[in-house]
Amino acid sequence: MTASLEQLRRCHFAVDLGAARTRVYVKGAGLVVDQPSAAAVNTRTGALIAVGEFAEKMTGRTPHYIRVVRPVSGGTVVDIEMAQRMLRHLIGDKLRRQLRRRPFLRAAACTPHDAGPLAQRATVETLVGLGARRVELVDTLIAAAVGCGLPVEQPEATMIMVCGAAATQIAVLSLGALVTAERIPVGGEAVDHAIVQHLRHAHELMLPSQSVRPLQLALSGNGLTAQGPARTEIHGRDVATGLARSVQVDTAAVRDAIETPLTAVLDGIGRVLRVCPPDLVADLVDRGIMMVGGSALLPGFDQMLRQATGMPVNIAERPDICAAQGLGAMLEGKIEPLTLAPVATSEPREPAPS
Repeated sequence: MTASLEQLRRCHFAVDLGAARTRVYVKGAGLVVDQPSAAAVNTRTGALIAVGEFAEKMTGRTPHYIRVVRPVSGGTVVDIEMAQRMLRHLIGDKLRRQLRRRPFLRAAACTPHDAGPLAQRATVETLVGLGARRVELVDTLIAAAVGCGLPVEQPEATMIMVCGAAATQIAVLSLGALVTAERIPVGGEAVDHAIVQHLRHAHELMLPSQSVRPLQLALSGNGLTAQGPARTEIHGRDVATGLARSVQVDTAAVRDAIETPLTAVLDGIGRVLRVCPPDLVADLVDRGIMMVGGSALLPGFDQMLRQATGMPVNIAERPDICAAQGLGAMLEGKIEPLTLAPVATSEPREPAPS
């Protein structure tokens, strides 16, 4: 954890900037913003037209002079100015004025465990532009572990997997710190892309960019498991003619297409366990893996990991907002650090004079 719990208790709000969604937690008010990380801009005038849900709906449906941008990629801010403008509109003028009344406004933010100095600096500058005088950075893995109720501060192993839109982060935690961690550039977007490519090559069908959601379009029921439906009807555009067309898709072939990018996640789990101390790996036999993040809800994903690793795999109750809930718990002072009693050292006594 980059920031200490004492520093986080002094923060007034926290931001979880994700590639798919942005969440803002305000101390005393709870989670006030949970919107897509998207903004629509008029390229002629530079004016901001829409942010959040409305901007997400405009993807692929705008004239040439309106562009939908995503200022966050893989948990890293790639466009500081646009991220600031997006956050200002998502928070709203009323709440922003209330925060600015603080004499020394402090903020907290999530960053990937392998974020470099430039990525951390971009996150800090984004929140400084909102009026924060000091910004504390917290590892996304630790915030998510706290948010889903794992005993992070205890001297026992906990394994967490944050399944994001652009990447998947896997780590083993103990005593409030990362023992070993791995970041795989495979997330929900890679699964979407695999489904798009399969439908294009096997059925010569193109799906609308906004409608490429594997849970709603290509899968239903048990999804990745063999007990799911045999065939599913998909609507899209014919590659050759450009006309609307519907096809019956074999879900077994879709399962194979999805499992291809997910094998990289399995390899990442193996690498994390291989470099983890044996005592901590023994703790994970009973505890297993906790899955958080929006992509953790991909049906059958947990069963696939369970069969490949032989370990218990659980999904958090609200996997999509675990990181924001963890930041909120730290801000509200609900997490107590592990206190160790000082070890009493006995001074050697001098022999008594004879």
